[in-house]
Amino acid sequence: MNTAEVLIRCLENEGVKYIFGIPGEETLELMEAIKNSSIRFITVRHEQGAAFMADVYGRLTGKAGVCLSTLGPGATNLVTGVADANSDGAPLIAITGQVGTERMHLTSHQYLDLVNMFTPITKRSKQVVRPDTVNEIVRIVFKYAEMEKPGACHIDLPCNIAAMEVAGEVAQAPLKHHRENMVYASDDVLRSVAAMISEAKRPVILAGHSAVRNGASDALTKFASTAKIPVVSTMMAKGVIPCDNTYSMWCIGIPQKDYQNYIMEQSDLVIAIGYDVVEYAPARWNPTGDKPIVHIDETPNHINKFYQPIEEVIGNISASLLSLCCMCRRTSDPEWALYIREKMAADHARYDLDKSFPPKPQKILHDIRIVMGEDDILLSDVGAHKMWIARQYHCYHPNTCIISNGFATMGIAVPGAIAAKLLNPEKKVLAVTGDGGFMMNSQELETAYREKIPFVTLVFTDGNYGLIKWKQEERYGDSYAIDFTNPDFVKYAESMHLKGYRIERTEDIIPTLREAFEQDVPSIIECPVDYSANMELSERLKNLKV
Repeated sequence: MNTAEVLIRCLENEGVKYIFGIPGEETLELMEAIKNSSIRFITVRHEQGAAFMADVYGRLTGKAGVCLSTLGPGATNLVTGVADANSDGAPLIAITGQVGTERMHLTSHQYLDLVNMFTPITKRSKQVVRPDTVNEIVRIVFKYAEMEKPGACHIDLPCNIAAMEVAGEVAQAPLKHHRENMVYASDDVLRSVAAMISEAKRPVILAGHSAVRNGASDALTKFASTAKIPVVSTMMAKGVIPCDNTYSMWCIGIPQKDYQNYIMEQSDLVIAIGYDVVEYAPARWNPTGDKPIVHIDETPNHINKFYQPIEEVIGNISASLLSLCCMCRRTSDPEWALYIREKMAADHARYDLDKSFPPKPQKILHDIRIVMGEDDILLSDVGAHKMWIARQYHCYHPNTCIISNGFATMGIAVPGAIAAKLLNPEKKVLAVTGDGGFMMNSQELETAYREKIPFVTLVFTDGNYGLIKWKQEERYGDSYAIDFTNPDFVKYAESMHLKGYRIERTEDIIPTLREAFEQDVPSIIECPVDYSANMELSERLKNLKV
């Protein structure tokens, strides 16, 4: 059994079902081993797409998604997706082929020091330098990728090492998994925090992505409902409390000062549950740095001058929250926050019945919500539409709206939707993207067609990089260097044997979405959008009074 075969055997032991990637000369032994394994290899059209598929796979399952490339340019193409997973807390393993060890001291065709290249964007980056270490390396990188805070890890396999025989049963055998003991917060800390919460006049929960990935949604909802505390979620924690729960204040995160910012501003205690500073900069909701904060999570968070918790509750999030349910003494509804919620709900509904064309983003998202079931999955790309999705698309369950807001990478929606549909063939999966982000990885729709993975891609078309235009107009009053032209997206779809649609009346959004979801091939819906709503929102929020 050679090193490549042992590595793939170890991946099977880790529960790997898919590898996303592109074969190369330096991965021939790996590809042969995969061919003879239980793992399904999904050949993509660009390595970045493979990394995004592994990224979203890891985010939805908590188990590391795996992507593979050859050396040099194949590996550099993985970088953005790997960095996205690492920043967003998604477990991912990137495997790269490499030149033989006998060439590494030379200036050599396609050679880069990949271990050092991946080190800043992974939790661990390791090269297999001896055949008898591969089983240890695989177990190490999976352990680190999947433990809190999850992230990306990298294995570099030189082609001569891959072909070498691994001697002995011990070296050939995958390492066993050892279940880690659950860590619980101390009773003293919990009592101290419960007293703070009970005494606070206007406490607010800021819920982050760790609460989602650690399965704390039910406990958080119970705690908020029992203690009568309003909940503001980050973009990456949408749905952690049902949007129709009385205490759900929906999502914070757009650049402007929105209703949720006023809720945070008026609070006298912020209970940060599963919150990571990369999700939404604390300077935006604690600009003076003096807001009392309690940090509840599986791990300590990063500290800066705007995020200095007075108490940290470190341990299983659900257990901590259920304990606090019993300890906190709060009986009054937060009327101040519920009043803001009423005003916010009226604001969000202002374009629900609007029939103007092109439709405003609020109307498009209202109609999407009608078509999508509570458990269906929307994946947002990055652009102006992401801000509107964060603000207007309300979720009933966690992991039903996937937004990259740690690294916030354009081009993630289409490959991410492939992973989401692979995992959830019974659900509707919708990739929502702008025309800028769509063209960065639209080639992966051929992958979806070839692999028989049907989902719908809705493209907001405005012919420019809309989010940057919005920011330029806010700051300078005009825009520069952001315009481009688009292909005919209907013909583009048809050229790949997909279904293509174009929205030509606002009334057509709902029936077109429903028809697209009935297809057994991927579909593209081109939808013009009236982004005059962007500056309208900016001006309205500038004058907002609550």
